[in-house]
Amino acid sequence: MMREILILGRGGQGAQTAGNLLARAFFEIGQYVQTFATYGGARRGTPVTSSIRVAADPIRVRCNIELANAMLCFDESLLDRAFLANADNKTAIVVNSSKAAEYFSGIGDYRIVPVDGRQIAQNHGMGKVINSALLGAFAATMGQPDINVLCDVIFENAPTKKQENVAACREAFALLSESARENHQ
Repeated sequence: MMREILILGRGGQGAQTAGNLLARAFFEIGQYVQTFATYGGARRGTPVTSSIRVAADPIRVRCNIELANAMLCFDESLLDRAFLANADNKTAIVVNSSKAAEYFSGIGDYRIVPVDGRQIAQNHGMGKVINSALLGAFAATMGQPDINVLCDVIFENAPTKKQENVAACREAFALLSESARENHQ
């Protein structure tokens, strides 16, 4: 089964880097991966999208993703109709937000999983760099890729603060894994 993933952020937030890291982690666990990006304007702050396809077999599809299995949103203000048109009630949508899941119930019947990536990043001295935390939350929500493989990829590719990036990823993973266990009890 092929999984299709969309990552949405604003230029400069690290959404493209997160997409590349996630694709690499899936590749490292033996999956075929296809990744491509869409840029709004060519400046900081404009919306950017990273698209990823993952499958056990070679991927032959060469078009935009119309219905994602999962989404990662770097900024809750980007959860608009255009972005959500690529989701249904089965799509897991991990969003960077300090708000509770109930806050998002008014936008439709979506499976929105908020995580305060900014706070987690700050806990580890990362400032506004939230992509490692969001990737950990995504891995916990989806059950893939393996957290150890993801952390290895982050460590290998982080230009600075390698340990801090890994710690932020692991904290978000643990936080959402614990939340998922509590919801299933």
